[in-house]
Amino acid sequence: MKNYLTTVLCTIVMVLGSAIVAEESVTVVSFGGSYAKACVEGYHKAFEAETGIKVNLEDYNGELSQLRAQVEAGSVTWDVIDAEGPQVAIACDEGLIETIDALNLPPSPDGVPAEEDFAPGTLTECGVGKVYYATMVAYHPDAFPDNEPTKVEDFFDLENFPGRRGVHRSPQAVLEISLMASGVAPEDVYDTLETEEGIERAFGMLDSIKDDIVWWEAGAQPPQMLADREVSMTIAWNGRIFNAQMLENQPFKILWDGRTIDSGGMVIAADAPNLENARKFVEFSARAESEAGVASYIAYSPVRKSGYDLVGNHAITGKPMKPHLPTNPEHGGRQLTLSTDFWIDRRDELVERFAAWLNR
Repeated sequence: MKNYLTTVLCTIVMVLGSAIVAEESVTVVSFGGSYAKACVEGYHKAFEAETGIKVNLEDYNGELSQLRAQVEAGSVTWDVIDAEGPQVAIACDEGLIETIDALNLPPSPDGVPAEEDFAPGTLTECGVGKVYYATMVAYHPDAFPDNEPTKVEDFFDLENFPGRRGVHRSPQAVLEISLMASGVAPEDVYDTLETEEGIERAFGMLDSIKDDIVWWEAGAQPPQMLADREVSMTIAWNGRIFNAQMLENQPFKILWDGRTIDSGGMVIAADAPNLENARKFVEFSARAESEAGVASYIAYSPVRKSGYDLVGNHAITGKPMKPHLPTNPEHGGRQLTLSTDFWIDRRDELVERFAAWLNR
């Protein structure tokens, strides 16, 4: 009998212990790779140390299908999701994520309210912005020993800048870059894309290099293609190129002209199993110090003004980070902020159009 009672008590303790562990954790889903590592080092570890809540990090591809399936099945396992602007808006409209009205977002270090410190458009009904990143052109200087590219038009100039081109197999940002290279001013890009002539103009630019395009789908591919000399120039995400430059001593250069800027942020899954911990995590990630912490490991700009001011040196190499941030005004050249509204309205149509063009 004594052994039986001991066994029962041990079982109860184990069950209760498991419940406590489950309550003191939060599952965070992000894009993996160097960005996820930057988040872990930049603020995940600090969050765990301050709160005692364990962060369970999972990877996903940025699409909403998995979250949608969890919510529809009534079996949500994710708590917090890293998401891009258009995905945040779509998920919010579909009721896949919580609103942020229950969050207590921290002020800046000098007391400026969060609503005034976040850049316009980065706090939405359901999302809390965290970083800015750029889609832009990068190149290998060894491919152009006599005449390096200086403007986005050069990406489409195979005569003066020969070599294959890396292009993301997606219309988002690619069409915008193509239009800027065709001479459309950044402020006119979306009005132009709303017309059939504008869409044809963007695809016409891609037609001019189509035979020399190497398509990529994962962010790690462009720097690898440059390193292998598979391409001489490529459209890429600036953080991936930065890591190759800083950590792998690659000689790649970024062509900041014609860049598109997009923001990423944190959302909380509807019916998140660890809702209170999720809220604490998002509030912590929204600190200016957390955003600057990410920018200490990867070249993504904080969306908080005070966060940008806190950015210093790269945590590993000790080199200044601000010259590498996509929102640094010293870059000059043409810059376009990606339109969330446009891609919500036109994404399905343009993805289908892009696929048809690829197969043509």
